[in-house]
Amino acid sequence: MEASEIKKNGNQGLSGSFRNAFSGIATLLKLERNAKIHLVILVLVIAAGVLLKISPAHWIAVSLAAGFVIAAEAFNTSIEALCDAVKPEFDPGIRKAKDLAAAGVLISAITSVVTGLIVFVPALVRILS
Repeated sequence: MEASEIKKNGNQGLSGSFRNAFSGIATLLKLERNAKIHLVILVLVIAAGVLLKISPAHWIAVSLAAGFVIAAEAFNTSIEALCDAVKPEFDPGIRKAKDLAAAGVLISAITSVVTGLIVFVPALVRILS
């Protein structure tokens, strides 16, 4: 494939893919209030994990839960942006798609809270006893 074809088709190789992904993360954190909230909570959770000396297995659970929430927020944001670009005016089908995407974020956030309780409540009890 020639260089002009690569640019036209959007195939930028591995470095371009990473650049696009990091650009997406920056956009998510810059534009989405909820992503900023999730990030602040993540920093607090990491600090609590360090202070409470949670186990490696618990770090894995916390990492997966946090990644799940941030990824869900990114998917939700991308679905909302796509819906708005395709049909800016109100549409019941678009509303349903946006609500379902938001539900995914809520479900992942609830799951992460439950994971946090499972990890941190026993650690707090251990420290306080």
